Amino acid sequence: MLRTLAITGAVLLVGASLSIGAANLWTGDLDAGLVIAVSRVPRTLAVLLAGAGLALAGVVTQLALQNRLVEPGLTGTPEAAMLGLLGVTVVAPGASLIVKMTVAVIAALAGTAGFFALAAHVPRRDPILLPLVGLIYGGILGAAVLWFGWMTDLLQYVGTWTSGEFSGVLRGRYELLWLIAALAAALWVVADRITLLSLGEDRARSLGLDYRQTLSMGLAIVALAVAAVVVTVGSLPFVGLVVPNVVSRLWGDNLRANLPAVAILGGFMVLAADVIGRLVRFPYEIPAATVFSVFGAAVFLWLLHAPRTARHG
Repeated sequence: MLRTLAITGAVLLVGASLSIGAANLWTGDLDAGLVIAVSRVPRTLAVLLAGAGLALAGVVTQLALQNRLVEPGLTGTPEAAMLGLLGVTVVAPGASLIVKMTVAVIAALAGTAGFFALAAHVPRRDPILLPLVGLIYGGILGAAVLWFGWMTDLLQYVGTWTSGEFSGVLRGRYELLWLIAALAAALWVVADRITLLSLGEDRARSLGLDYRQTLSMGLAIVALAVAAVVVTVGSLPFVGLVVPNVVSRLWGDNLRANLPAVAILGGFMVLAADVIGRLVRFPYEIPAATVFSVFGAAVFLWLLHAPRTARHG
């Protein structure tokens, strides 16, 4: 019954995403068909891929830091990617998307590695402390982004990157997000090793894990996924925080078994936020990031107080 409801809800969300703004879709209108092919299908795919990528990046971050209250948005990863994008925009404004993506990934990787180095000196007795440190770290990088954007007269770009939304997605402008599908496949291959990171360095090494190598792979997956989303549609907070926690509570902590659920739930939760944002003030739009921030904050507060009933795989 639950599976049937989930499938029905997913179909309705996809149908709504494809139909909104294409009123003559069901009458066979040629213009409506063109809108569907050029705009609505790419937009729907972009939403699903972005949500899946951020959810997967979130679960990797939580396992690597052994803390369920962190996500890429609390490790400075999006802000670092924005710094990289600002830098390449100033130095080479005509650079190709691949060049911008490469610079953003390198910057995101450096920013994430910096937080992990900082996290090694944060006491773990109180799980709230690490997210607070992440807020400060991300805030410092965010302030640097704003200052750099103001000094270079590029604040309009910063505004685009900080409020994730999908209204500008068209065919030919979202394909970079298919990188997330490749990252999901890579994560499936190393899922068991990533899971061992949650045991801590000493215990993981005692089980034969090359801890540093595995941690580096995890950081690379997070940086690539977040940079791809930021470059294409902007930052989407809370996705990497809420989705892994919901899946963990429902189905336990077996990463390999939960990977499909994390990716699918992340994609469709962001799709729901996007559809709601397009309907609330139709024909105007509220960014999906804004909608999901409100919803994500409410869900996360519930997660903090609800009893844990997950069955562990």
